[in-house]
Amino acid sequence: MKIPSNFASQTPDVSNAPNPKLINAAHQFESMLLQEMLKPMRSGQDSWGGDGEIDNTDHSMDTISSFGTEAVATAISKGGGLGIARQVIEQITLEHQRGVEKGPAQY
Repeated sequence: MKIPSNFASQTPDVSNAPNPKLINAAHQFESMLLQEMLKPMRSGQDSWGGDGEIDNTDHSMDTISSFGTEAVATAISKGGGLGIARQVIEQITLEHQRGVEKGPAQY
């Protein structure tokens, strides 16, 4: 199986997607996965470059850092991300088309 070199940078073709809600949900899904992948990068350091040894009881820095991680993950996903959103859109669209071609299910 050959994977093109620009695979991750390709954005989903929204003109062929049947539902804008599907596109949004796929990007949210990829964004959540990216967020989980980015979390370990910020553990052990506060957002000001410290070593995390100071006990910050109000957790405001953790909240700000998590908002930053969420924003970065969303931006990566909207820019093409890892291609997960595109694959989800393609697969669900394909499954939907197969269901439409078969007609209503008989029980």
